[in-house]
Amino acid sequence: MREWLRDVLARRPGWMNALLGFCAYMTFLYLPFDFFVKPIARDEEVWFGVVLTGFAAKATEPLHWALYAAGSYGFWRMRPWMWPWAALYTAQVAIAMAVWPLLEVGGAKGLLMGAVSFIPFAALSVALWNARDRFQAPRRPLRERYGEWALVTGASSGIGAAFARALAREGFSLVLCARRRERLDALAAEVAKECAVATRVVPVDLAAPEGAERLTAGVADLEIAVLVNNAGFGSAGRFELQDEQRLVEMIQVHCTAPLVLTRRLLPKMRSRGRGAVVFTGSLAAKQPMPLHATYAATKAFVELLGEGLWAELRGSGVDVLVVEPGTTTTEFQAVAGELPHEGETPERVVAVALERLGEQPSVAIGWWRWLRGNLGMRLLPRSLLARVAQGAIEKQTPPSLR
Repeated sequence: MREWLRDVLARRPGWMNALLGFCAYMTFLYLPFDFFVKPIARDEEVWFGVVLTGFAAKATEPLHWALYAAGSYGFWRMRPWMWPWAALYTAQVAIAMAVWPLLEVGGAKGLLMGAVSFIPFAALSVALWNARDRFQAPRRPLRERYGEWALVTGASSGIGAAFARALAREGFSLVLCARRRERLDALAAEVAKECAVATRVVPVDLAAPEGAERLTAGVADLEIAVLVNNAGFGSAGRFELQDEQRLVEMIQVHCTAPLVLTRRLLPKMRSRGRGAVVFTGSLAAKQPMPLHATYAATKAFVELLGEGLWAELRGSGVDVLVVEPGTTTTEFQAVAGELPHEGETPERVVAVALERLGEQPSVAIGWWRWLRGNLGMRLLPRSLLARVAQGAIEKQTPPSLR
């Protein structure tokens, strides 16, 4: 706990940690009390020095809450969009602190009180304005952070191919792994031409018990700096209608292969003091998933494995991230036997993953998906979650498989 707290506080200066604490207090304690408990007749809100009371005050409290919730998240993650909005909001508070005494007290006393109240908030606004580099510090190139070679499994299409292209643009040489050699060769030629990087194609079926061993043998002469455990597939429908061997292969691809690959490549990363391991998980890991029961179970394994390794490897120079997409527009739907439905693009999934790599143990793609995956799991009975999920998945599953 002490080490975690030290890591959290080290991300920002002390005065900014104080602002984070204040925003959290307003978000989770004061404003919920104000909105849900305080009677309307006693409610007051101040905007630009103008005091709102009664219903007008109550009506503006959700906006106040949203601003402080954004501040809590923004300071916690040091998000770039905090500049200039944090400084501008604090300037609004400074104006309010100057105007309110003039309107409520008046005269020389009100002027003096306004000046005294204005100065510290104005200074804080200037400090936030000058803190732009803390919120928008240039990212150190991934190739410089981790090394030369990146290994991507499931690279022949979808999220895996998007990872390969994005890492090539970052300057990594690539090892591309999947079952379909012709697709890997085409992708290797594409990135070699467009990004001038070295490539190696290792066609391996990770569903085979010896697949992970064959892949590690195929890269034994390379220093793998980034491992992207992305290979995977789904199989929609009632459990008893699924092919048993197919389900066993899913466990092999999603659980056993990433475990073996990470276990064999991690020691060299750790001895070099730098490297990264990315797991492609899923929001399906957050709850029971009828009609995708085995898939969700394997992704829960991936999530817990990756987040556990993230904690183990803190301070070693090796970063770990579990990326948790929801529905994505890839071949997954067709291979899984689902009905077509909209989703996120693979490029968006990869962009978020590479942006958050080194910052947190896992990342969900999109606010709504994060809320659905996390709040539901924490607040609702698992029996209800399972039934709600079943209703949603049924709409994506052919009637013959329900």
